[in-house]
Amino acid sequence: MNHAPLLKKLLLACLAMFAFAFALVPLYDVFCDVTGLNGKPSLEQAKVSEHVNTERQVDVSFTTHAQSGAPFKVESEQYSVAVQPGAMREVKFSAKNTSNTDKVMQAIPSVSPGKAAKYLHKIACFCFDQQPLKAGEEVEFTLLFYVDTELPDDVEELTLSYTVFDISGQVVAKND
Repeated sequence: MNHAPLLKKLLLACLAMFAFAFALVPLYDVFCDVTGLNGKPSLEQAKVSEHVNTERQVDVSFTTHAQSGAPFKVESEQYSVAVQPGAMREVKFSAKNTSNTDKVMQAIPSVSPGKAAKYLHKIACFCFDQQPLKAGEEVEFTLLFYVDTELPDDVEELTLSYTVFDISGQVVAKND
């Protein structure tokens, strides 16, 4: 029996699957940009707003949760704040390392609804950097942000959510 044609087809199928898997991340990013899903905000420091829309108010709420097994407790001082688009707002967050060893925390933000993500601008955020916390240490972080005046009128409230990860293993591995 000659299995060469079947082998070629299987090899081509494997290559096609590999290429598709490799292209999934850029395709997903394009899909999210087009549909407004995912709510990935920029992780870069924004410039200060120059205009304030005093005629409008948007409610911004905050949620935090730790990755399963991550020994951190992170909470915002306020559950939500009313913001005039373009006006700077400051919100305090507390973070505690609940373990008996030194850890490094990284917060990853997301915004919902997703289409509002590009209109929430952070000037100062604990999500910009890795945060080393000693065993049992509790620290306070400041989030300084504003909502862009170009936020679509149909968005009256948005949620800024942080997922906190324990990246201690990756930081140690990089330093070795």
